[in-house]
Order: sequence, then structure tokens, then C-alpha cells
Amino acid sequence: MAHNHGGGHGHSHNHEDNIGMAFFLNFSFTIIEVIGGILTNSVAIISDAVHDFGDSLSLALAWYFQRKSKKGGDAKYTYGYRRYSLIGAVITSIVLVIGSVYILSEAAARLFAPQETNAAGMFWLAVLGITANGIGALKTRKASSINERVVSLHLLEDVLGWAAVLIGSALMYFTGLTVIDPILSFGIAFFVLYNVVKNIRQVIPIFLQCAPDGIGKEHILGKLYSIEEVEDVHDLHIWALDEENNILTAHVAVNCAPTPELKEKLRDVLKHEGIQHPTIELEAPGELCAFANCLLERG
Repeated sequence: MAHNHGGGHGHSHNHEDNIGMAFFLNFSFTIIEVIGGILTNSVAIISDAVHDFGDSLSLALAWYFQRKSKKGGDAKYTYGYRRYSLIGAVITSIVLVIGSVYILSEAAARLFAPQETNAAGMFWLAVLGITANGIGALKTRKASSINERVVSLHLLEDVLGWAAVLIGSALMYFTGLTVIDPILSFGIAFFVLYNVVKNIRQVIPIFLQCAPDGIGKEHILGKLYSIEEVEDVHDLHIWALDEENNILTAHVAVNCAPTPELKEKLRDVLKHEGIQHPTIELEAPGELCAFANCLLERG
């Protein structure tokens, strides 16, 4: 047992180290991007710096919450601290929206009045960007934790963004079309906003305690009713604590004496369906539960 615990602890530290490494790599390169964008007079480079700053903020929060999520429930936060990561996603989204709107306004001005940019400097910054973000993506691509998988996708997006800058800077160098720079900036900004909207659409249902995707109430009821001891299921609620942990509470009326073995059988079925935290109240034959009694009193 001690050996397994130590191995798990080591894997957890590896997750934190990978996310921490990706954060410092991303943040350091964001500073280089800002300086490089100013020196090359490229709004596309600056817009990608805004994107990378948002990624750095996401990575910092992911790193922090990877550690914070180990803390179990307490008197104030009985479910623990996992949902803090959703707040981090909202904060990052707000920062990215503000930055993208600013970049779009700058790019719009340059679209009608293109400015001279240093295409060669943009090219070498793009090479550096592909290298730096590529290393981070490779480091985290075989991740087992959702935080690391999200980080890996962010870094892969950055690699693709820099590939676009690389191609754009080469075209600018050989054609002299400086309008390519604000066009690239528009593309990057809209790409960022698209991902912000996608992330918010995932976060809001969790805050509103919607049933998680892929875990329908009718499907769960069917699985529970397939157990021969189950007579009735009511007061069933399903919601998500975060992107990884789904919760269910239910009253289950059975046709036999409730036993720990039966409750474990029900839990196994629910865990197989993606419910990590099931809470089940078993009701013996002829027992009127408090929930039903309350409905009768209201009637």
C-alpha cells in the first residue's frame, strides 16, 4: 500500500511540474513577444502576445488549482476546492475578451492604413515561438490529468498560430504586402474569441448545476430500474462539481431489506456510468420517505 501511495504522489508531482514548466515557458515567451512585437511593429505579434498572456494566466491558475484541488472538504467548502478552477476559467476568459477587443481595434486601424513591419524579425520570432510552444506541447501531450490535457491543447494552438505568423511573415518579406499583418491579427483575435465562447459554454452549465453531457436522467433511471431489487427511484438529482467529478443523489425504494451490499451494487452501476460521487438513500418495503411525505403535506 505504501508503495502505491508513493507512486501516486510522484505522478501528482509530475502533473504539477509539467504545468509549472509550461507556465514559466509560456510567460517568459510572452514577454519576448511583447518586446519583439514592438521592435518589429507587428500588431499580429502583439495580438499573439495577448493570446499567450491569457494562456499564461490559464496555466498559472491550472497550476495553482492542481495543487489546491488536493485539499479535501472542510467546514466551509464541504465538497472541497475543485470548483475554484471554473472561476479561473471565467477570469481568463474576461482577460482574453478585453485583450482581443483591443487588438481588433488596433488591427482595424492598420487594415485601412498599413504600417511598415519588420518581416524578417517576425519570421525569426515565429521560429522561436514554434520551438518554445512545441517543447511544452510535447512535454504535456501524454497527460493523464485533464489540466495537463487542456494545457497541451493550448500549447498546440499556439504552435499553429505561430505557424500562421511564419507563413505570413514570409509572404510579407517577398511581396511587401504589409496588410497581411493586420489580417493575421484579425485571424488570431477571432480564434481566441471563438475558444473563449466555447469555454464559457462549458463552464456556465456546471455553475447552473445542469446534468453533465452524456449522463442523461432517463438513461440513469433505466440502469437503476434494471436492478431486480429496485422498485422505485425518486428525488433523483445529477450535476457536475467540475469537468471531472459528477454527483448524484437519489431515493431508491427496494423490494427487500436494505443492505450495505445492495447499496454497493447500486454505487458500482452508477460509477460505471460516470458518477464519481453517488449518495443513495435506500427505502425498505412499505417505508414512506420524507420527500414523499413532504409532497403529501403540501397537497
